[in-house]
Amino acid sequence: MFFRVVSDRLDRRGTCGFTLLELVITLSVLAVLVMGAIPLAQNAVKRDKEMRLRETLRMVRNAIDEFRRDSVGACPQGALRGGNPAAQNQIVGISDPRSRVVIDDCTIFDTENLDRYPPTLEMLVDGVNVRQRGINVSGGRGLNPGDTQATDENTDQDVKKVYLREMPIDPMTGKSDWKFRSSYQDKDSDTWDNINVFDLRSSSNEEALNGEKYSDW
Repeated sequence: MFFRVVSDRLDRRGTCGFTLLELVITLSVLAVLVMGAIPLAQNAVKRDKEMRLRETLRMVRNAIDEFRRDSVGACPQGALRGGNPAAQNQIVGISDPRSRVVIDDCTIFDTENLDRYPPTLEMLVDGVNVRQRGINVSGGRGLNPGDTQATDENTDQDVKKVYLREMPIDPMTGKSDWKFRSSYQDKDSDTWDNINVFDLRSSSNEEALNGEKYSDW
């Protein structure tokens, strides 16, 4: 019986159409649904940018820390590149076992940057000259005359190590306009002293979904 009544009403609407009130109610419901979906879509886009920002900060900070590990034992005070090999191989401090090379370019470390963090972010992209860390060990040759093993390569030869593939972009601003601070500044410093890059933050003043500022991440 119920389905017959519904069917009859649909048949009548098919010939007479919808009333103005029904159209207004339908459009109102659709408007409410659309207005409710817009904030959800905006939050989804914002959440995706926040995830990319966190990943970018983690990647760059890891690159800074890796550069710092490779700087341990590099260019002892007063040593010049191309000078006494014994002095160049001298280890100043305890090197991290994760570091397999040592930076071999004394020109990038000045007297102010005693902590030997990267002077600029661009240096992590352009790369620096490095040497194998530790004592040089020559490996055995191949069975056939003239064969050369990978361990026979001259480990004193400089190679360039790159720590970042490209300049990182801040997802919140769409630019590479990061705020830097050196190892001699506190976290609330607004200006960079240009000594080294110890950390970086987003230059966006907007708030995240959790209420924090992106510049505090």
